Amino acid sequence: MTDIATAAPVRTIAFVLYPGITALDLVGPLQVLSALGQAGLGHEVVVVADRLEPMGTDTPLALTASHTFADVPSPHALVVPGGDVATIRAMTDERLLAYLRGASAGAEITASVCTGALLLGAAGLLAGRRATTHWMYRNLLGEFGATPVARRWVEDGPVVTAAGVSAGIDMALRLVSRMAGEEIARTIRYGIEYDPEPPLGPLDWDAAPRATFAPMVEAILRDGLADSPQWSARLVGRA
Repeated sequence: MTDIATAAPVRTIAFVLYPGITALDLVGPLQVLSALGQAGLGHEVVVVADRLEPMGTDTPLALTASHTFADVPSPHALVVPGGDVATIRAMTDERLLAYLRGASAGAEITASVCTGALLLGAAGLLAGRRATTHWMYRNLLGEFGATPVARRWVEDGPVVTAAGVSAGIDMALRLVSRMAGEEIARTIRYGIEYDPEPPLGPLDWDAAPRATFAPMVEAILRDGLADSPQWSARLVGRA
C-alpha cells in the first residue's frame, strides 16, 4: 500500500484555453501530454480558462475547459496555444495575462505554441530569452525583448516555444522527454503513430510566400489591436 504521507505530489500540466484559439495548437500537444498523464508517472493534464463554458475556436469545433484559473494557480507546466485575431486581441486581456504571470512564476516549464508566444511576450515572460513562433509573426518577438529564432521549437531554460501549429506536437514530445525521459517520449510517438510524411514533401522556408501572407498578418494585427493603441503602435507594420 502506498504511504500517502510520502507519495510524490501530482505534477499538473495546464493548457490554457481562451476564445478563438487555433484548435490544433491546443489539441495536438494535449494528445501527446495526455498520454504522459495516463502512463501512471505522477502527471495530470488539465485545460484551464477563466470560465467553464464552451469557447469557439478558429474551426467549427468548440472547446470547454476542465478547470478555472482559480482551480489551478500553480501548475508544474503551462502550455499556451495561439491563433489569429483572437490571440492578438487576447494580448490586452489582463485577466489572462495575470494568470500567465502567476502560473509561470512557480512552473518548471512555461510553453507556447504558434502565436501563443505573443501572449507570453505580452505577459513579460520572454524578455531576454530566445524564442520562436509562427514564421509570419516571428519578427515581432523582438518587440517583447526576445531574440527570434527560426527553429521548430526553442528551449531557453524553463521557457519552451514552438513555431506554427503542428510544431506543437514536436514540442510536446520534447516536453515528455524533459519530464519523463526519451524512452517514454518514443513510446508515445509510436502510440500516436507520429511519423510525418507530408504529401508535398518538406517545406522550403526560403520560398515561404511572405508577400502573399503579409497583408493578412497586418489586417489581423490591426483588427486584434484596434482597442489598444499602445500595442498597435509597437507591432503593426513590424511583422
